[in-house]
Amino acid sequence: MKVVHAYVRPHKVDEVALALRQLPELTGVSASTARGWGHAKQEAEKAHHEDRVSDFDEYTRIEVCCLDPMVDGVVDAIQTAAFTGLLGDGKIFVSPLE
Repeated sequence: MKVVHAYVRPHKVDEVALALRQLPELTGVSASTARGWGHAKQEAEKAHHEDRVSDFDEYTRIEVCCLDPMVDGVVDAIQTAAFTGLLGDGKIFVSPLE
């Protein structure tokens, strides 16, 4: 089994949830609020010459536990539904689940 962790923009959560509901064998999804920043945030701040250390972006963390053959479908559904094309769209991580 695998666990998929996705960090998506909050305004895209409904679209992601709808896309995941279309996967027939998926049995559940968890979502929670997350705050953070990554490389894209650092580059944007350098460009604007800002010195705010605790200026976090808001994201929704979506977690999906699924069988190995379902991982590609889950990742594709999240990527397609969450995509805006803008810097900071989010990240998707896949890890083994024991």
